[in-house]
Amino acid sequence: MDLSGLIVQLLNGLAEASSLFLVAAGLSLIFGVTRIVNFAHGSLYMLGLYVAYTLVQSIGQTPLGFWAGLIAAALLIGALGAAIEIILLRRIYRAPELFQLLATFALVLIFNDAALWLWGPEDLLGPLAPGLNGSFQILGRYFPWYDLVLIFIGPVVLGLLWLLLTRTRWGTLVRAATQDREMLGALGVNQAWLFTGVFALGAFLAGLGGAVQIPRVPANLTLDISVIGDAFVIVVVGGMGSIPGAYIAALIIAELKALCIALGTVSFAGVSFAFPKLTLVVEFIFMAIVLVFRPWGLFGRPQGHSRNSAPIEAPLRRSTTPFKVFIAAVIAVLIAIPLLSEWFPYAPVLMLDIIIAALFALSLHFMMGPGGMNSFGHAAYYGLGAYGAALLLKEAAFSMGWAIATAPLIAGVGALVFGWFCIRLSGVYLAMLTLAFAQIVWSIVFQWDDFTGGSNGLIGIWPPAWLEGDTYYYFALAIVLAAALLLRRILFSPFGYAMRSCRDSTLRADAVGIDVKRVQWITFVIAGVFAGLAGALFVFSKGSAAPEVISISKSVDALVMVLLGGVQTLIGPVVGAATFKVLQDYFLGATQYWHAMFGGVILLLVLAFPQGIAGFFKQLFENGDARRLKVKEKAA
Repeated sequence: MDLSGLIVQLLNGLAEASSLFLVAAGLSLIFGVTRIVNFAHGSLYMLGLYVAYTLVQSIGQTPLGFWAGLIAAALLIGALGAAIEIILLRRIYRAPELFQLLATFALVLIFNDAALWLWGPEDLLGPLAPGLNGSFQILGRYFPWYDLVLIFIGPVVLGLLWLLLTRTRWGTLVRAATQDREMLGALGVNQAWLFTGVFALGAFLAGLGGAVQIPRVPANLTLDISVIGDAFVIVVVGGMGSIPGAYIAALIIAELKALCIALGTVSFAGVSFAFPKLTLVVEFIFMAIVLVFRPWGLFGRPQGHSRNSAPIEAPLRRSTTPFKVFIAAVIAVLIAIPLLSEWFPYAPVLMLDIIIAALFALSLHFMMGPGGMNSFGHAAYYGLGAYGAALLLKEAAFSMGWAIATAPLIAGVGALVFGWFCIRLSGVYLAMLTLAFAQIVWSIVFQWDDFTGGSNGLIGIWPPAWLEGDTYYYFALAIVLAAALLLRRILFSPFGYAMRSCRDSTLRADAVGIDVKRVQWITFVIAGVFAGLAGALFVFSKGSAAPEVISISKSVDALVMVLLGGVQTLIGPVVGAATFKVLQDYFLGATQYWHAMFGGVILLLVLAFPQGIAGFFKQLFENGDARRLKVKEKAA
């Protein structure tokens, strides 16, 4: 290994660490105080880069103009963050924490199309920094002056944040809110403006992190999703709410990536290993290791329990006769869909997508709702099922039936292994560990060209001729209905009651003799098996398997479907899946800016139905029944 090359790569890692720290520090502040998993933080980074590009092109012909443009861009993004908090987030602070994620996901869609409309689809590379457009030599290799400046920006911002948080009254309030925001409110502190200030500061840091990248990284529409994964990892590894932890974590992760690049391809005992391929996943491997041995991150502490979260969930009740009649009518409509293909030829295709998505959402709901375990990486088991079925068909010469029957077991094995680690955590740490394992699976699938097809995926995964077309629709419908019924039966079995007792009170469940970890582990595996079944049905409906089925966006889709329908109802995931797929399909064909329209509708649904669509109607009917009962009592 070349020493000069290693030194340059490590210096590149230091520069990258500063950029990652700026984004992660803002995210850590926002989550530490508001408890909001701000999925739109990556969008603020992306917009910071775009706005900086515009301002620097206009006024950045001198060193003063260049840096003034960067600061102005960050200030504008900070103002945007304050507006988001005041207009939107204040309305949903008392909603379940993961439901707030749905609102910020809608903002991602809106901001992405706003950038497309304002700046177009092409990548935009900003000008070099005036006075810093050269480089200097290190052991015969060249290193940019601008990157050297970036290396010092991170520690400077860290020092300023430390002074702000430890030497000012506002900083003291922020630290107190990170530990116990409800107690802070009880002491008479105006939490509303404190939250606004924190969100504005976090947005400013994200905008600054994007702005300083304009000479190094082209502004493009994929930055929002790509950077949010890195930011989440850094925040979790460093410890929620810990700014020094965020810097140390950014430093470690950036240097690990730089080291992988510097090592290149290494041969050992006749086996070659390409370390640069690890750059796609090394941060997630490191996060998984940290969370297994230190569940609250390197510098974090256990989060205090929230005292004003969502209402306690009501017990599950068996279906009433009118509801059973309604479900029977829905099934009858589903059976009749292919018969209407002459008038609505696209209806069976859309409905097949919906019923498979419904099973995927039901599997996630099983562990999120009754199980009480949140997941950001449920697509891992969906993808294991999809690729398992495809590879069994192509490589092992299984029939379609045996492939579909075996693929969920492959997903279940993955859930068995990953779940053993995940159930030892809770809250956002558990969710982030599931994301880490999902990204590890995605990286293997994406880069194993000889076995999985790599980025091209696998094609030609079709059902046999006798099961094509409408026959496959009925085949998938029968399997999904049977799976949904089985999941429901499990929830009303003694195991289902044990699941909900573990969710509602771990200590009480343990006191009455329930093995909480074993129950959660089994729940994790069951959810993985049914997600794998959905993936197997999906791959035969589309004829191919691609790495996208294991991507972060696929896991987010499942979360959105569950939250749209409502976590506290068993029918919610089905309603959410149908709503999500219909809206996505409609807006996709309606306009180029379908993401923004889709996000706008999701945002309206979040504000109108904070308990989910199915949850809203359930509450409406229950309130109606209560009013009728009161009228009868008065009449008597």
